[in-house]
Amino acid sequence: MKRLRARPSGHGPRPPVVLVVPALLAVALLVLPLVGVLARTEWGAIGAHLTDPGTVQALKLSLVVSFWALGLSLLLGVPLAWLLARVPFRGKAIVRSLVLLPMVLPPTVGGVALLLAFGRRGLLGPWLESTFGVTLPFHTSGAVLAATFVAMPFLVISLEGALGGLRPRYEETAASLGASPVRVFFTVTLPMVAPGLLAGAALTWARALGEFGATITFAGNLPGTTQTLPLQVYLLLQEEPEAATSVSLLLLVIAMAVLVALRGRWTGAPASPRRTVPAPEPGPAAEPGLAAQPGPAPGSASEAGAAPGPQPDGGRWALRAEVGGFTELVLDADPGTTIAVVGPNGAGKTTLLRALLGLTPRAHATLRLGDTDVTDLPPHRRQVAWVPQDGALFPHLSALSNTAYGLRAHGVPRAEARRAAQAWLDRLGVGQLAHRRPAQLSGGQAQRVALARALAARPRLLLLDEPLAALDQTTRAHVRHTLRSHLAGFGGVCLIVTHDPVEAVSLADRVLVLEEGRTLQDASPGEVSRHPRSPWVARMLGSNAWPGAATAEGLTLDGGGTLVAAEPPPPGSRALAIIAPEAVAVHREKPGGSPRNVWPGTVREITASGSRLRVLVTSDRAPDLVAEITPQAAAELGLADGVPVWTGVKATEVTVVTL
Repeated sequence: MKRLRARPSGHGPRPPVVLVVPALLAVALLVLPLVGVLARTEWGAIGAHLTDPGTVQALKLSLVVSFWALGLSLLLGVPLAWLLARVPFRGKAIVRSLVLLPMVLPPTVGGVALLLAFGRRGLLGPWLESTFGVTLPFHTSGAVLAATFVAMPFLVISLEGALGGLRPRYEETAASLGASPVRVFFTVTLPMVAPGLLAGAALTWARALGEFGATITFAGNLPGTTQTLPLQVYLLLQEEPEAATSVSLLLLVIAMAVLVALRGRWTGAPASPRRTVPAPEPGPAAEPGLAAQPGPAPGSASEAGAAPGPQPDGGRWALRAEVGGFTELVLDADPGTTIAVVGPNGAGKTTLLRALLGLTPRAHATLRLGDTDVTDLPPHRRQVAWVPQDGALFPHLSALSNTAYGLRAHGVPRAEARRAAQAWLDRLGVGQLAHRRPAQLSGGQAQRVALARALAARPRLLLLDEPLAALDQTTRAHVRHTLRSHLAGFGGVCLIVTHDPVEAVSLADRVLVLEEGRTLQDASPGEVSRHPRSPWVARMLGSNAWPGAATAEGLTLDGGGTLVAAEPPPPGSRALAIIAPEAVAVHREKPGGSPRNVWPGTVREITASGSRLRVLVTSDRAPDLVAEITPQAAAELGLADGVPVWTGVKATEVTVVTL
């Protein structure tokens, strides 16, 4: 029995004829000249034409000139592309225009310009001839210079586009591991922009191979010296048109092969490696609570199966930093201290880390690690390791090579660096993944490799920028446990930027609260949990937080309304009222009895929080309020979005913190 196949529907609206017709005419304009070459080629004589001694000699010279031009373009153009992509300076637009100029300049005009600059009567020609005995016009070196002049812009523009698409975070991370700028360029930057470099190199070589106008104007047309294949075509066209057609076909095939090989990758943006789907990581059965949970003591067995141990060189380094600029604060911490840095977006958390690294002009840090003042040192000599939020593992290196990168940057021999890197991977439970690339790692595995890489570099200060934010809850709990175990043996100071209260409470010895670049609170996790001085932190910890001005009975709230508190601060002072969600009672009718704070409102949102429900209630008499109740209570009250309710809070349930 035949199967009936549904006719495929269209993939979109039919294109308008007014655009299709000109487009087809454009294609015809481009294709017909090529068809003309194919139609006029004498296929029976093409072998004789291409093996003619004059043609063979011109082809060899063209290859010599084009490869020399490619070499010069790489030598000069790669640094120029990096400068345009990475270094801000005045006049950059003018420099970029000068780079593009040979691409739009008539080739003969370019030849005239070269003649006036490097000819025997040009600006530099007499000096080159008298000093070095070099005469460029009518010499093979002149043909190389002409080809380089017209072809190098293709390499510069292609590579600049690739460098512009490469996130600086990889290069900055490499610098934080101790790699000098030159080492970063050759071991991280160039490998990651290899597609752009190859695309630019191919286009440069093809353009140099086909160069005609500038060469004949500047270098002349001397057989065996400057007569390249395009110039040979020009001569054959006057004497043997059939042979000129055959040689033209050869150049056409070479150019087409280059374009097909590139497949449209003109800018050569850094390729995003395809991520395989590794097996999920095992995780703990339950997520840790908010209470601080001490990790294993140094030397005890950890979940990774190995003791964390102290730093390889056994060093201990205190932190002393004074930060000015957008972020202004003073930090003092003893060796082994872990500080959680929290605050709303824009508070200056990442700016603080980048200031300590010496990577931002927005803030400057006077930094002392142990007995060493590193303020004036470049990032790669500060011994400050950084783990960005995404880990920034180098995609072209294996997990083992990533971990050994910092050691190699500090001059450790390859074999020794790889042994130490393998030991760190084993300590963090990912030693069996040493030969995998980052694309073959799960999120949790990649984060542990990134942490191993930072610790293996033997830093004196460790900076973690939301290291667990991208992980799922189960993996996050697993990695948090591993991180807590290994920070116990770290001899320096660790700063962790986080928005997760579990991380702040369970990992840190201190919590640093930032707001608009200033220190709002610096205290133990327990103190910050009990008496947060920031509405943002209180809400992060799950409480209601209302700022206001103190009165004799409580607070006049900034968001409107009043609040009665059992122990109000002195009248007129600024204060923050904190109300736990479980202390908020929800009623369908106005309650009587003991609550001193009662407001009518409307249910706007109901979300699950573990085995309980969090109910958001809005009111025109008080700021938004979150209550936490059981599902049974919600069902009995008939709560749903838009239902009118009454909320009540006892005065004794209000905690007031003076700001």
